[in-house]
Amino acid sequence: MEAVLRASTVAVSLVRRARIVLLASEGLANAEIARRVGVSGPTVLTWRNRYLAGGLASLGDLPRSGRPTIHDELAVLAVTLASPPQRLGVTHWSARLLGAELGISFATVARICRKWNVQPWRVETFKFSTDPELEAKIRDVVGLYLNPPDKAVVVSIDEKSQIQALDRTAPILPLRPGIPEQQTHDYKRNGTTTLFAALTIATGQVTDRCYDRHTHVEFLNFLKLVAKTHPRVQLHVVCDNYATHKHPKVKAWLAKNPRVTMHFTPTSGSWLNMVVRHEVARDAVVFVKGGSADAGDVALGPVREDRPRLGVRRG
Repeated sequence: MEAVLRASTVAVSLVRRARIVLLASEGLANAEIARRVGVSGPTVLTWRNRYLAGGLASLGDLPRSGRPTIHDELAVLAVTLASPPQRLGVTHWSARLLGAELGISFATVARICRKWNVQPWRVETFKFSTDPELEAKIRDVVGLYLNPPDKAVVVSIDEKSQIQALDRTAPILPLRPGIPEQQTHDYKRNGTTTLFAALTIATGQVTDRCYDRHTHVEFLNFLKLVAKTHPRVQLHVVCDNYATHKHPKVKAWLAKNPRVTMHFTPTSGSWLNMVVRHEVARDAVVFVKGGSADAGDVALGPVREDRPRLGVRRG
């Protein structure tokens, strides 16, 4: 009986009946059992008598009279796989909307969809790369990740532009027992910034910097910073095909610094760039010290996994 209460797949009605029997076994009166379970006194008496007469099996529903309702599942699926009519003003079906349209219960629609593994409310995206060097670039980048050159450092670089530096109009109230962290709904804008981040593949170290602009000048400055962070070693840099990464001035600097080698991900293949997938660089908070949005006052820090957000904290 206790196993029935703990099971997550048992019907609510059966759990309620099992509770009635267990409370009765503890010697509680029918009125007290009814109060605790949330049912009437006659209901308690009915299920106590049913259990005494037939045991655990008697707590289930009795066979219903009449012929069970038969639904044309193929007809339901045909409507489900088609787009909703324009008069409904929606782009995708929901179980309740589809049930109302077909004149059946939403539970029936949900059961049929589960049976045939159809989920009309879900949408996934896909992207084809048109890069003629797709396979070669994938092999190059993945090879660096799995088998980097001896005594070389592999870093993954990406940038996020147009980040809004926001400041709340009142101090954030801290978390307290029974009360979540609270902040004002309105905020003050402090301009925008561009976040550059470089992830060292072997160690997970992140080098970051924020700039006011997003041009080849800022990228080259950040590239020099990364090179300075890893001195006197062969440095392999993985980044996407953004135009600033291939600017003539960037190429000229690379020619003067042959220890730094660039590796580009395929077109529409930024998912190969590990820094994009890294939680520290992706789930970032911009902390603005003193309410200023100057690049020198901005730093990168991780946020809680349960609530990634972009915010501001005064230093």
